[in-house]
Amino acid sequence: MQKLIKAKLYRSESISVSGKLVERYNKCLIKLGFTATKLTSFTIDGVGWSPEIAEEKGVSFYLNNGEANTYAIIITPKQKGLPVYNPFNSFDRELMKMVFKKHEKTINDITRDSAVCVEFDQKIDVFYEPLDVLRYKDITIKFHLIDNLHKAKEEQLKLVALFYTDNNFIDEKVHEKLITSAKKYGDLRERNLNIEEITFTTDSFYTKAFEGVFLLRDLVTPVLIFENEATYKEAIKDTTYDVLMYHISHKEMIDKLISYNVLELDLEEEITKKRYKRIQKFIFSSYLKETAHPVKDILEEEILFKSYLNKIDISSRKKIMGLERFLEKKKISKNANPKDIIDEVVYTALHKPHSSLKPNHQDLIWYLLVNIAPKDMLFLYWYDKEQFYKVFKTLENSTQDWVIETVKSGF
Repeated sequence: MQKLIKAKLYRSESISVSGKLVERYNKCLIKLGFTATKLTSFTIDGVGWSPEIAEEKGVSFYLNNGEANTYAIIITPKQKGLPVYNPFNSFDRELMKMVFKKHEKTINDITRDSAVCVEFDQKIDVFYEPLDVLRYKDITIKFHLIDNLHKAKEEQLKLVALFYTDNNFIDEKVHEKLITSAKKYGDLRERNLNIEEITFTTDSFYTKAFEGVFLLRDLVTPVLIFENEATYKEAIKDTTYDVLMYHISHKEMIDKLISYNVLELDLEEEITKKRYKRIQKFIFSSYLKETAHPVKDILEEEILFKSYLNKIDISSRKKIMGLERFLEKKKISKNANPKDIIDEVVYTALHKPHSSLKPNHQDLIWYLLVNIAPKDMLFLYWYDKEQFYKVFKTLENSTQDWVIETVKSGF
């Protein structure tokens, strides 16, 4: 990962946590029912998730109490706008945007010397069956402060009121209690410690519950797409709901999503796009073994690209040039079938979200596509960084260089 770190492509927007902030973070962990970290420094993202703590605990989603209950920790206003590097749900970023949009000023005040535990309550205590994800609808965002700061403010206000009652202003015991409270919590009288709950309504989304499930609502019939085959097989036995269900590998799913105006494909347009060239080059790179030139140069220089294309076997060559071959055949015969000529993975990867979809739904569908066919490394980086990091580790050294250049030039 050193290459990605050097290129500022590996969690480069994380915040470093040390000193007093570690103490506050641990208080949040304990308040939420988790154990404190033993680390004295670590980094966090927008929801307060730390890769170092995840590694320490051996649990990626250590801010979850089961799959149905997710939390966030805010220890600094600098978390506003930060990426969520390992979201459990596709709407986690939207939840945090809403939190800071409505309560930024209050959060800024509280995190001067305290921290906020954020609870995302969808009124589901635990998941039992895969189709329980259909119960996701309204999420109530609740806020909890460490050190019982609300109660401390109430007690401080009572002490102040007591101080001004009768002759209590000369009572040394009242003086002592006020001083003790002020030393421990500061002057809480004018501080706004009340963070109102927020309601967030979900529509279509992805969750990592049950090993990964996409729920596409607002269609003729809702669609569930499962990443785990065992979960899919369990789900199809449940006839309670009127939904369509697919495993992510099912070929017929793509045609169904096209018929529902979720996906679209224009091959004549795609061949002119940079995205197609990225997909084509990445697939080509997997066939380049023991080359006399760096893979990066072969992919970037047209002369070398053609030279090495002619060195690989004819079957592989057809896969890499499938789209060009199809469009040539289409000029001769309008009955040419792209599925007969274009490699299945390439054909799937060339689809895109339907232009009629809302921006957040387009993002969700891009996430689906890069998981079905992770062949566009730029979009994989944009939409699923954890998957991108896993794929990147498996690549040959020079191919990694090409990927880094491709991602950086895509910004």
